[in-house]
Amino acid sequence: MTLLQLDNLHTYYGNIHALKGISITVEQGEIVTLIGANGAGKSTTLKTISGLLYPRQGKVYLEGKDLTKYRAHEIVKMGVIHVPEGRRVFSRLTVMENLEMGAFTRKDKDGIQKDLRRVFELFPRLEERRNQVAGTLSGGEQQMLAMGRALMSQPRILLLDEPSMGLAPVLVDLIFDTIRELNEQGMTILLVEQNALLALDIAHRGYVLETGRIVLEGDAKALKENPQVKEAYLGGS
Repeated sequence: MTLLQLDNLHTYYGNIHALKGISITVEQGEIVTLIGANGAGKSTTLKTISGLLYPRQGKVYLEGKDLTKYRAHEIVKMGVIHVPEGRRVFSRLTVMENLEMGAFTRKDKDGIQKDLRRVFELFPRLEERRNQVAGTLSGGEQQMLAMGRALMSQPRILLLDEPSMGLAPVLVDLIFDTIRELNEQGMTILLVEQNALLALDIAHRGYVLETGRIVLEGDAKALKENPQVKEAYLGGS
């Protein structure tokens, strides 16, 4: 079943034409990745989905509902949850307060406590640091917190923007193991990741963006073997 569909999206920054007719689909239960060089339009795509940017042309559909009619906070309530590049935690709040902010639209106290336990099971380090101010966490811990906060919003689809950026290799492995585990539990994920090899290793399907256009798409394994992808994004053959 198609959960998310982008149909001929054109998004601008002022007069700069950033997305030039992007069309993608994400099926329920998939990990789909967007790969491409800096400036290709990957983050712009996620921002357009989540309502932070408004397309001049085209539509975004969540199970057939047109998201372009709604504002960003309304899209969050529908279960489209965006973990932006650079973590963006509330640096002056504690870990626990950040997680509680993820649940600010919810009223189900029992469900919130259940999801909090789930976050702490996925990221035990967050439980150890639950009373620590978020701005004093390491980069890896802040990435865990950003993902945990997103999970507290009960996402139907998780939009992850550069989760490995700036992290040590051991923490990158931890984050990607968690992404894989979330998907195995049924989470649908749209992943933007500069490390194309990591992204294609974990994804079911992928799209390659260049200057605001999709130039390749297909099964992730096939894309890994594609000579064009190897040369441009995987360090050659």
